[in-house]
Amino acid sequence: MQFIHILNKEFRLYFLSPVAYIVISIFLLVTGWFLFATFFLYSQANLRIFFNMLPIILSFIVPAITMRLFSEELNIGSYETLLTLPVSFKEVIMGKFFASVLFIAVMLIPTLSYPIMISFIGELDWGPVAGGYAGAILLGAAFSAVGLFASSLTRNQIIAFIIGITICFALTLIDSILFFLPRSLIGLFGYLSTDFHFQNISKGILDTRDILYFLSVSFIGLYGTFLVMQERN
Repeated sequence: MQFIHILNKEFRLYFLSPVAYIVISIFLLVTGWFLFATFFLYSQANLRIFFNMLPIILSFIVPAITMRLFSEELNIGSYETLLTLPVSFKEVIMGKFFASVLFIAVMLIPTLSYPIMISFIGELDWGPVAGGYAGAILLGAAFSAVGLFASSLTRNQIIAFIIGITICFALTLIDSILFFLPRSLIGLFGYLSTDFHFQNISKGILDTRDILYFLSVSFIGLYGTFLVMQERN
């Protein structure tokens, strides 16, 4: 399948440049610092701080991961060459999307050392930990779709990054402005917040509404990308 070929190609490309290692290093440094700086302050055997900060951190990290996926090919002209191969728009988009999600999963693997270390210090509830990591993958997938859409809009990677980070931050922080809104709109805008749904899952509560939300955001981002790239053809 061409989808698998594109996925493998894009995933390998991440690690052929120093960007991947820089992004992973920054992610681990920031999350590790936030977690352990507050862990010893509150002396609580949980990953609540880590999962609380994750949506904000991924709002910055994921657009940096996805900004080149289409922008780079559009800029150097390799996208036109790709379309001459026996491959469909859907295979190209899905291959790049899952390469980004797989990279995020790899980036999260070293953070498994956090709950392991904490479990030696105190009694850790592994239910919310499992829920948090499941939510992190869903969150990463939603932001990857948004970042892919942003990358399809422009040939400039920096502009793609700015568009992606703006959308991701808006989705993450929308519940912070609820007190400015009329009471009738609070429920609607609260539901649009990625942080609201992620925090539910990170508590170990698997609600189909939260899962459906992340799948819907992913679908909208990918479908928007499909429409943009189809228009470019």
